[in-house]
Formats: sequence, C-alpha cells, structure tokens
Amino acid sequence: MSHSVEQIRSVALVGHGDSGKTLLAEALLQRSGAIPVMGSLERGDTVCDGDPLEREYHHSLSASLAHFSYADTHIQLIDTPGAPDFIGHALPALAAADTALVVVNAQNGIELSTRRMMAWAAERGLCRMLVVNKIDAERVDLPSLLADLREAFGKEVLPLNLPAAGATRVADCFFAPAGEADFSSVADAHQALVDQVVEVDEELMARYLEQGAIQPEELHEPFERALREGHLIPLCFVSARSGAGVGELLEVLARLAPNPTEGNPPLFERVDEQGRVQAFRSRPDPQAHVLAHVFKVVIDPFVGRLAVFRVYQGSLRRDMQLFAGDGRKAFKVGHLLRLQGKRHEEVVQLLPGDFGALSKVDELEYDVVLHDSHDEDHIRLQPLDFPTPMQGLAIEASRRGDEQRLAEVLQRLRVEDPCVRLDYNASTQETVLRGMGELHLRYLLERLTSGYKLEVSTRPPSVPYRETATRAADGHSRHKKQTGGAGQFGEVFLRVEPLPRGSGFEFVDAVKGGVIPGQFIPSVEKGVRSALAAGPLAGFPVEDIKVTVFDGKSHSVDSKDIAFQAAGRKAMLDALRNAGAIVLEPIVNVQVTAPEAKLGDITADLTGRRGQVLGAEPLSTHLSLVRAQVPLAELEGYANRLKSITAGQGVYNLEASHYSAVPQEVQQRLASGYKVAQEED
Repeated sequence: MSHSVEQIRSVALVGHGDSGKTLLAEALLQRSGAIPVMGSLERGDTVCDGDPLEREYHHSLSASLAHFSYADTHIQLIDTPGAPDFIGHALPALAAADTALVVVNAQNGIELSTRRMMAWAAERGLCRMLVVNKIDAERVDLPSLLADLREAFGKEVLPLNLPAAGATRVADCFFAPAGEADFSSVADAHQALVDQVVEVDEELMARYLEQGAIQPEELHEPFERALREGHLIPLCFVSARSGAGVGELLEVLARLAPNPTEGNPPLFERVDEQGRVQAFRSRPDPQAHVLAHVFKVVIDPFVGRLAVFRVYQGSLRRDMQLFAGDGRKAFKVGHLLRLQGKRHEEVVQLLPGDFGALSKVDELEYDVVLHDSHDEDHIRLQPLDFPTPMQGLAIEASRRGDEQRLAEVLQRLRVEDPCVRLDYNASTQETVLRGMGELHLRYLLERLTSGYKLEVSTRPPSVPYRETATRAADGHSRHKKQTGGAGQFGEVFLRVEPLPRGSGFEFVDAVKGGVIPGQFIPSVEKGVRSALAAGPLAGFPVEDIKVTVFDGKSHSVDSKDIAFQAAGRKAMLDALRNAGAIVLEPIVNVQVTAPEAKLGDITADLTGRRGQVLGAEPLSTHLSLVRAQVPLAELEGYANRLKSITAGQGVYNLEASHYSAVPQEVQQRLASGYKVAQEED
C-alpha cells in the first residue's frame, strides 16, 4: 500500500479497562472496510486480541497494532490494555502516536486510567481527544458525564458531536452543525468550538469578530494548532457495539487528527563523549537519515524476537543497514513488517509516522533508537517515567534441572514488559518476580505455565528491609597472617556516620602521609562494601552511611590487596556494632480508586495496616481516590481485602516512596529471628 507522510494518522487508543477500546478498534476496521464483519470479545476473534490468554480473559493484556485506509488517509491504531496492572504495555503507545484517543465508558465515567492517560499524554505533548463509548447502554447520564469531563480536564473539552435520536446516532457539531441532539444545542456546541479555535490565531479572531461567522474549512489549521497546544480537547460520542458515531469518528480522524508533519515532534536526546545531553526534535522528512524508536518487543515462539517501532525521520527500507542504539555493528533489515493484530505483512518501505516491525534481531530491546549513521550512536528518545513495580513473588522452578530455562524465560518476560522487574536477594537467595499488581503477576505465571510449560512454585517474598546507623562510631581492625613464607598484613582505622534517608553509600579516603598506600585504598573500600551486605542487627543490607578511612598501617613486604580487604571488612563490622543500628522498612505510596460510599472502610483498613492516609479526592459523581503511605510489609493480601470491601469495584496501585525506621517491637522480632538463625547455622 502506498501513501505519503501527510496521509498518515497515528492514534493510540488508551483509557481504563472495560471502556471498549478493542471493540471500538474493531468497529473502525469494519466501517473502513478493512475487515468484513466485526469480531467479538466473547468469541475471541477480534483483530487486536489474538493472544490465547486475552481470549480467555476477554480483555486486552498487551498493546496491539492495526491499520486501515479511509478517505485518502492511512490510519494506524494502537489498542492498549486498560487495567492499571498492564500500564507497562499501555504507556509506550504514548511514545509512538501523534494523537491519544482517551476512551471513556459512559456507564462508569471518569476512572483512574482516564486521568492518568490524559496527564501522561499532555506531558508527552500529544494531541488529545476524548471518546465517550457505550452511549446507548442502560443507566447512563451523558449530560452529567460531559460536565464531569469539563470539570476534570478544563473548558478545553468541547464536543464535536452530540448523541441524537435516543443515542442511536450522533449530530455533527463541527462540519455540518444542523439538527437536534438528545441534550444541549448543536448550534451552541458549534459556536463554542469556533470561539475556542479562533483564539489561537489573532488574525482569524479579528476577522471572526468583524464578520461574525467562519466556515469550518477555514478552521483546519487553527484547529490543528489548538490541538497541539492543548487549547482544545475534542470529544466524540460513540457506541462501538451499535455503530452509532463510528463513521463520524472516522471523519474526525481523517480530517482533523494531525499527520506527522502537524503533530508535536518528540524530544530526542543526543549524548556526546563528555556525557553532555543535547535535546533536539526529529524531522518527518523522508530524505533525512533514519531515526526510529522501538516501543514494543514481542518474543514469539515461532517468529522469535519481534521489535515494533515508529519511524520518526527518514525512510526505512528492506535490505538497508541499520544500527541499534550504541551498537557499533550494523545489521541488515531482512524482513520489514507491518502488523495487523497477530498477522504480519511484508512491506518494502516505511515513512516517517509509519509503524513497523523487525524480526529475528536479538539486540533490539524496548526503547532502543534505530539509525543508519555511524555519527548518531548516542541518541535516545526522551524516556517515559514508568511506575515502579512493587508487587512481588519469590519464584523457583519446581522440577530440578529447569532452573536455567526458568531464568531465560523470566528474562523474556522482562524484555517484553518495562514494568516487569527481576530481583535477586543474596541474603535470602530468592529470585523475586515483581509486577504492578496481583492480576499482572497472575498473568505472568500463566504465561510461564501455559505458554512455556514450566512448573514453578511461588511464595510471598521477604520484605526488603535495610539497616542503617544512627550515630557516628569508629572501627579498627588489624589483619595479620604468617604462614612461613610471605605473610599478610593490613591495618585500618575508619569512621561510620549516618546519612539522610535515600543517600545510599559514601566512601571517603582521608588517609594522610601514605600510611595506607594509595594502591590499597580500593581494596579497603571493597572490604567495607562486602560488610554492607549483612548488617549486625538483623542481617539486612546497610545503606545511608558515610565511611571515612583516616588511618592505618602497612608492611613493605606483607601488605597485599587481600589483607586490606579483610581489614576493611572487619573494621567496618566493628564500627557498625557501635553505631546504633536500626532496621528500615520500605514505605509505598498507595492510590486506591473506589466507590465514594466505601471510603470509610478503606481508610480504616489502611490505618489498621500502620498506614498514613494523606487525603481523598472525588474523581466523579460516584468514585473517589484515596492516597496513603503504608509499610510494604503490611500489604500482604491487600488485593483480596480491597475486593471484599468494594465488591470488586476498587482498584489500587503502588509506587515506592521511601524507607523509614520500623517500630521497636518489629525491630526486636526481626533481630531475634536473625540471632536464632545465626545460632542454628
């Protein structure tokens, strides 16, 4: 299929779960003629939900691409999952699209992901449009929802159409503003749109004030500018299931959504040899050198690694040579693909604004920039800020001999999802799989068992406690060993001081007169760091301390690296015993979205978990958001408890906040357990 850059529209369908994004994509594909009939979530035959687990869950679990032609344009869609647990698959769509189409469920109103996606899209400089779906469902109050959206996102939210004939169709408020709507006035809505758009163009506004009317055809350029500047957030009403408003939404995308030359170009960063960062914008010029960004990686059992990217600059052709990120070795583009759900189509060339995919290139990972120039090897796209995955499970292979295969598969899951993290706790010898929530972890485990046929056992992970010092203390150690030949000798005096929370570790060499030769200072530091792995109080890693080595002794023959490592470690342990060690526990930010009627029960439960409720705010007529800080150790089983309190209507997410001292009774319990374990050893 041949098209120009100006014909491309790149759109991300984002929003909360159950807003109907996948069915809306299906309706757009069917109305444009790309597919003969709409698929069904119940049957599991939609274009964008091709994964077996997606068909089982009846909702999206990862981002999926589709494309179609309409009215001389080439429209590309990214259908994203809406559950907060799968934000690692939804957020990258904002790094690829020019327009964020934020879909709202007319029955549920403004939900958690609605607000988050609107904020993230604004931060990335995307053009934003709102789509209210399921307008013909029972018990919907569309006038109130429109008012809620304007209250939440500003007076910039203006409808391009309004429901009509009992929500069986929509009335156009922009191109042909005539007819009646189920509520409000088409003429008034048109007037509000024109008033808002002309504000970005002083010359047009003057003419508008003089003439009193402006034709819609004259508003295209200022409309695009208002979108780019966030001065206008158009809203469309649709019912993906019945088709009401779908054709009108296609017209909006074709005639009003920006093409790559009109949208806000993304911010790239070039890093020079001195580490200095220079920001620049890409140019959607097919003749420029290539810049493309990998925003999704899929490891397919049959195809291998599939890297999905957006071309921002230049023309990417089959058989050309490309570089990946900082890699100095070029690779040849063998198969250049365009994706239609799970189906792959070979293409010869991709232009700025196009989505594409490369297969069987193992060095391609998420967020890497593809380029065709030796001089452009330190370029990156301005990174997305992903939430920190906090929910975890300690995981191990059930069958002996599967350990290596499990490690490989876990790495594949990490490559596919930026919000999957793997931690190894050396003190407990645990591999911890971390994700965004219980649903996310359950999905990952099902991938392991059903997709890779691996049997695993899991348990709650040990809480990542830490230790630190509360006062300054000195430490000393002399390491002396004589074995008949050359001996070992090293003596170290050091001081430990506490640092503010979150400072980590600082090592200072304050030795005077060469009493410890300079070549042995790194050995002392290595020994000191080895002592930080297990603190003296409860065996947890030590952090937030400053260690100053200020004196020592050496021997011209017997001093060696290993001697100063041993002396540094023992001196560090000596100082920590006298430094008033305390145990620190991780505190997380908790955001709970739930029905307003359940706020009392939710805040009481969080307080009972040693949490501090920071406040609550209404999200819509019926929903509220509760913010709190809670010790991570107290959140075991919280997902089930919240489900019980809210009858399944509550959702929450966690983000790492800080470390804080545990209560005295908790510290005593942890210290006693460590002492018993040492005695048993």
